Amino acid sequence: MERPLKRWIEFLVLLLILSANHNLLFIPRALADGVTSLEAKLLRDEVREMFYHAFDGYMEHAFPLDELRPLSCEGEDTLGGYALTLIDALDTLALLGDRERFTSSVEWIGKNLRFDINKTVSVFETTIRVLGGLLSAHLIASDYATGMRIPSYDNQLLDLAEDLAWRILPAFDTPTGIPFGSVNLLHGVDEHESKITSTAGGGTLTLEFGLLSRLTNNPIFEQVTKNAVRGLWARRSRLNLVGAHINVFTGEWTQKDAGIGTSIDSFYEYLLKAYMLFGDEEYLFIFQEAYAAVMQYLYNDPWYVEVNMDSAAIVWPLFNSLQAFWPGLQVLAGDIDPAIQTHAAFFSVWRRYGFTPEGFNLATLSVQHGQKSYPLRPELIESTYWLYKATRDPRYLNAGRDMVASLQYGARCPCGYCHITDVESHKKEDHMESFFLAETVKYLWLLFDLASGPDNLVENGPYKYIFTTEGHLLPATPQISIVGEHCSYFGAYCKSSDIERESLKSDISMNPQETNSSTFYGGQVHTGYPLGSTSFESSATSGLMKGICPGLTHGQKYGISYLDSIDTAQEDNSTHQRQNPVKSHSLLIVSDQSAGNSLSNNNDHGRNVQESVSE
Repeated sequence: MERPLKRWIEFLVLLLILSANHNLLFIPRALADGVTSLEAKLLRDEVREMFYHAFDGYMEHAFPLDELRPLSCEGEDTLGGYALTLIDALDTLALLGDRERFTSSVEWIGKNLRFDINKTVSVFETTIRVLGGLLSAHLIASDYATGMRIPSYDNQLLDLAEDLAWRILPAFDTPTGIPFGSVNLLHGVDEHESKITSTAGGGTLTLEFGLLSRLTNNPIFEQVTKNAVRGLWARRSRLNLVGAHINVFTGEWTQKDAGIGTSIDSFYEYLLKAYMLFGDEEYLFIFQEAYAAVMQYLYNDPWYVEVNMDSAAIVWPLFNSLQAFWPGLQVLAGDIDPAIQTHAAFFSVWRRYGFTPEGFNLATLSVQHGQKSYPLRPELIESTYWLYKATRDPRYLNAGRDMVASLQYGARCPCGYCHITDVESHKKEDHMESFFLAETVKYLWLLFDLASGPDNLVENGPYKYIFTTEGHLLPATPQISIVGEHCSYFGAYCKSSDIERESLKSDISMNPQETNSSTFYGGQVHTGYPLGSTSFESSATSGLMKGICPGLTHGQKYGISYLDSIDTAQEDNSTHQRQNPVKSHSLLIVSDQSAGNSLSNNNDHGRNVQESVSE
């Protein structure tokens, strides 16, 4: 009872101060049931204190190790041994306006951080946490317009980011272009490295690598990550669904469960966000087709299920906590109604347990065995922020307040915030992921700051910001967002024997038709361009035509088809892939209406889910 009493006393004191200063009776405006504009400010300040409780705990007891053990007040190296939590928290420090600690942190990293170390690291986690953290902080520290410019800063973080990216690059040397899951920062890919990776692991690299290409004027980083997306999308099923795990050498799906959560989630996220940041229509085209397929085959209003990517048969009626990012993504896509319904369903699980378990079985309406933990994940909080920003509905402030209470009473530990090992017993585990500072408290703070009259980089800054899957802030500046005039549309090269080489606008014939209150466009997708290797030409090369070939569909322009299941046998260490014409696919122009068809309730087939990518 101590903390609610303290909050109420603070509320009364502030009320008296405001009344005295304005010489009138101050009546707070209700933003939600029990949440006033004044309480929103208090909640924002409480979240700020939560950040510093965890950040200071890390700096005092764990730094420069990767992460904090908040129960024992010790540190541990979990990813690579390079002050992971500090790097991940840099742009949160800037967002909070903490110039002193932001400056000292950037200066320490610039002087002390090195990546020439014999460490095997996750390509996915290192990219979204370390590479993304360095790039975001670089853009803030180097720009006067952000208000956080560091006078002594001389691109040290950008240099470190480029060095790190070169060390990750050997992971992309595969026949499919889809990268290995891990790479050694000193020696490259180990000869015994697994050839199986997740769809999220291979397809969630475009923002960070693409940004690095545009900051360094070196196209290689953007090329390899775009080829990885193409490699995954080319192997989609005829239903436009992708599986969870794939062999990066053969292109064979080793787990064909299609979902929006574990192992796949941020693949969808980066399709839309790469278009938003870079203005590249190829990403938008893929997202539209992928989103339409999700809403047709996975959406079982208001939940999402996992299905077989080939048959769409339900194989796993499960809510897993990583799905909770989806309503926020739908807000960005403009599909608000299903986002509201799904968020309400997901939040009902939080209300039931005080947290969201890693897995909640929709058939038994109980926590999935073996998936009872809550590792301080931000996804539901992230969607709460985006829905409040889009609707200003006070229910989302209520939700945020409940989330703060759960974290404060259930997860707060002596030196930080602890994982919850069991959402039913609220037993704590001595670990705090770096994304707690990069995302969880960041989205909570943004939520209540927005309700209080925002004054921060995101809401009032000089740019529109895109959030990476790790919550890092990437500004949509002209340097980043405007594609250079010298660049060709990737894959849009006309054969001289077929089409006159002219830089003309595409004359795509599309006939709109209304389906499920959303606008769809139909069109044939087929191509004669080779697939199955990393040889996609995507740079400004002499002799290639500029612009778009006239009269081509998106699929023809971009050279993307799908490949049937291929033989895993290889000859001369190469994979022979057969290319097939594709049937007509729908292109979704997202409206504010639901684009989904409810699925019938099929029998569930319970089984264990393979642990995979954590974000």
